[in-house]
Amino acid sequence: MASQKVKQPTLAQVRSWPATVNVPQAALALGCSRSQLYDLIKRGESPVRVLSFGSRHKVITASLVALLEAA
Repeated sequence: MASQKVKQPTLAQVRSWPATVNVPQAALALGCSRSQLYDLIKRGESPVRVLSFGSRHKVITASLVALLEAA
C-alpha cells in the first residue's frame, strides 16, 4: 500500500481555517513534522501561539497566518 503525501496548504487555505487548529494540521502548514512542533511546544519555543489544555494543544490560526505572512 503506497503512502499518500499530504499537500502543504496555501496561505489562502490557512486563512480560511477555524480560529484554532490541531498541532498536526499546523505542522503541515509550517512544513515541519508534528513531532517537531510538539517538541517546540513542550520546550516553550513554539513559533506560533498555542492554547494548552492539559496534554492537549490547539494552535491559534491567526498566529500561524502571521508567521506565514512574515516568511
